[in-house]
Amino acid sequence: MIWTIILLIQAAILYCILTHRKRYKTDPPLDKGIIPWLGHALEFGKDAFKFLARMKKKHGDIFTVRVAGRYVTVLLDPFSYDLVLTDRDSLDFSQYATVLMDRIFQLKLPHHMQNQSKVIMKKHFLGMNLIGLNTSIGRHLHNLMKAELSVNQKDWKEEGLFNFSYSLLFKAGYLTLFGEQNNNVTDPSKIYKEYRTFDGLLTKLARGTLKPEEKKLSQSVRQRLCALLSPVGGGEEDSGAGSWVHSYRRMLQDEGVDHDTQNKALLMQLWASQGNAGPAAFWLLGFLLTNPDAMTAVKKEFRGISQTSETCLFNVKTPVFDSALEETLRLTAAPFITREVVREKTIHMSDGQEYRLRKGDRLCLFPLLSPQMDPDVHSEPQIFKHDRFLNQDGSPKTDFYKRGRMLKYYTMPWGAGVNGCVGRQLAIHSIRLFVYMVLTKYDIELCDRNAHMPDVNTSRYGFGVLQPEGELQSSHKDWRCAQWCSGGGTLESRCDTALQGLNWRLLLRAERRLLDHCPPHAPGLTPATETCLPASALLATC
Repeated sequence: MIWTIILLIQAAILYCILTHRKRYKTDPPLDKGIIPWLGHALEFGKDAFKFLARMKKKHGDIFTVRVAGRYVTVLLDPFSYDLVLTDRDSLDFSQYATVLMDRIFQLKLPHHMQNQSKVIMKKHFLGMNLIGLNTSIGRHLHNLMKAELSVNQKDWKEEGLFNFSYSLLFKAGYLTLFGEQNNNVTDPSKIYKEYRTFDGLLTKLARGTLKPEEKKLSQSVRQRLCALLSPVGGGEEDSGAGSWVHSYRRMLQDEGVDHDTQNKALLMQLWASQGNAGPAAFWLLGFLLTNPDAMTAVKKEFRGISQTSETCLFNVKTPVFDSALEETLRLTAAPFITREVVREKTIHMSDGQEYRLRKGDRLCLFPLLSPQMDPDVHSEPQIFKHDRFLNQDGSPKTDFYKRGRMLKYYTMPWGAGVNGCVGRQLAIHSIRLFVYMVLTKYDIELCDRNAHMPDVNTSRYGFGVLQPEGELQSSHKDWRCAQWCSGGGTLESRCDTALQGLNWRLLLRAERRLLDHCPPHAPGLTPATETCLPASALLATC
């Protein structure tokens, strides 16, 4: 027993000697933490934003930390980001991506297939093919939302806003990219349920911190999802010959990838394509519902395009909505941009300092912290301002400065450089169309009018758009001007009832719904709180 203890002590001492790291003058500030090997891993994984903000305050815009045996250099100077994003000789993207593919999806693919996959995506997600995808997702959203609430439904339906947003956008995206095109007739609700279970385990899968029972659950749900994603007939159909998913699967087959691995690759693409739009739409709707001025501005813009075909909405300019969406992503898009240092490299900082990146280290950019939440770039960065990205004349604002210098990167929700998000335009259109439909087809409000936005799930930092810790309860129902006036008596009789009961909330709601539904050229309505016009007069204004 004594010899075992001695051997363990000697092994620990030898390990410390071999892994000891000394900072040289040209190295970034080094912070190893107090726990051998583990370093700052626990704090990093628990709340990366809080930890990195503390390190930034302590060390500045560049520093190296020890995380579970690895040395990670964090760069937070946005003026230096191009040095990282454009360097494909000293910095490698694929190594860490390969590690995550294996941990999360148990998927191993040749490195060169990442570039082939990107070529296929550019072919199908840009240009004329994008128009077809936009039309398809519009049709599916329309059908899903029509089924969500029947036209004649009068009662309010209460639901968590996150689940409401995530489920509808996920199902529409799945049917567009995997359902129709993959010859797969699986109920999208079943896919969504399994996917949410898998998504809930994703950060632990990536970090390798699953408990034994969670590991079993992840394996079983991964297998079920792969089976559900497998096309009818084993994937040999030609009905989707022009589709992205068919081209992607054909590429895998040409590389000799077996059927099970193909399904794992499709699961990875499902997460990559559907994991962010729903959460982003939730945050945007939540911010609008808790900021009346922002809601009014977006609804006013939408009323101006109320006669536009929903499937053609991508051709319409919506600068107010675009600003609100960009502001939402500024607050909630939190990916890590990670590179492996494969060759020693010098980083030139905006303050004139130079630092050496060591081969074998990992380099990480965290745009949420800088520039997105940098008060030197965005005033009051913690506050949602729907017009932050608008100039005074209503045009899009793209000029942002830090210390008097114009920034190229003032937000980075879609990444940048050669590894930027190829599906960006489809995602933006999907979110815009979803929010447009919700605000023009639904009557939606918070169950608690004094509710605040929920806190973020801090374990999701580094994995795209953040998710909430808990729900924001909302209630919604289908409504139209004619339904409001015909259901449950005339509007005139409702006004009388409301006046007798001093139900000012009902009166204000009636006025608001009519104003929102009427096009901008409609004559003004007399405020419902002052007088109740006959129903025929109100209808005449629509």
